[in-house]
Amino acid sequence: MADKPTIVVGMSGGVDSSVAACLLLQQGWKIIGITLKLWPSDCPGLIDDRCCGPDAIQDAKNVAATLGIPHKVLDLSVDFDREVIRYFQREYQAGRTPNPCVVCNREIKFGLLLRYALALGASHVATGHYARVEKNGDRFLLRRATDLHKDQSYFLFALAQEQLAHVRFPLGELRKEEVRALAQSKGLVNAQRKESQDICFAGIGAYGDFLKKRLGINQFTGGEIVDLRGNVLGQHQGIELYTVGQRKGINVGSPTPLYVLGIDTPSRRVIVGTEDEIWHKQLTVSRPIWTSGEPAPEGAEVMVKIRHSHPGAQATFHFEADGSLSVQFKDSQRAITPGQAAVFYQNDLLIGGGWITKQQLIPLHPDG
Repeated sequence: MADKPTIVVGMSGGVDSSVAACLLLQQGWKIIGITLKLWPSDCPGLIDDRCCGPDAIQDAKNVAATLGIPHKVLDLSVDFDREVIRYFQREYQAGRTPNPCVVCNREIKFGLLLRYALALGASHVATGHYARVEKNGDRFLLRRATDLHKDQSYFLFALAQEQLAHVRFPLGELRKEEVRALAQSKGLVNAQRKESQDICFAGIGAYGDFLKKRLGINQFTGGEIVDLRGNVLGQHQGIELYTVGQRKGINVGSPTPLYVLGIDTPSRRVIVGTEDEIWHKQLTVSRPIWTSGEPAPEGAEVMVKIRHSHPGAQATFHFEADGSLSVQFKDSQRAITPGQAAVFYQNDLLIGGGWITKQQLIPLHPDG
């Protein structure tokens, strides 16, 4: 009888990856559970036991013991610092808002971990992501999860066909309540473990504090807070502390609420305006990736998500001479944010995406 296929399951210590391992075991896979140690020594996420902290690692070990599968801890903290945290820092320094989960998936979980798994003799890597992959001829298609409220395909748009060929997402057809019920029925220790919603390594809502600690406060250069006409309304302590759509922390007196509309990096200016001024119909996407294996035809109607929490909106795009894409929405969208990913769908099929480099913004001009 042929040996059962081997698959590496990335076990974060959470309920989703634990149930993924359980389901694959039931399907006859030979499982190796691997927990990634990703945090640097100064990671604030360790305080509240996130980014695979000590308690999470122990939960992963306990689940592996319950399932009767081997478990290892793989230290990729140096790689995570280089590929993810430094990218996070550079983007904020450039006046953009990063999306570290996309980069972590591409470079770490389905990059380094996948290579490690293949070197062990495994054929695939599985995680607890809510998404679906299916083979169509010689291509691998990434689709949204059945439970759209939990769908995580947005964070996976940057995976190449070579990566999609070796991944499995066992939870793609399940709802969260079903996953917790399965964990409970199997007696898994983390069946009710709380989910993490923030960026794992920065601590809860503390991105500015994390950057100050990592970069040093002397790396922050202040500048002017201005409106769209270039009128100076106040001063700020560093563009790294702002993102498009932000309201809190502007600290400028105004009869109406003000929001960050954009960041002009060369002048170190933070541009603010009213709620009406934060809605736009156009954006530019650089470095497009065609996840489905081939680009959509120019002018095709697509649904575009401009952040993970965005519901998606109808748009068309056309190719620019420099290889970027110009995206035109049917209706105005709120807080289009450079640095975030714009991800394209047709129904539940993720066809591709790229990085938002520009949003439509009225050029600054002086009064008169």
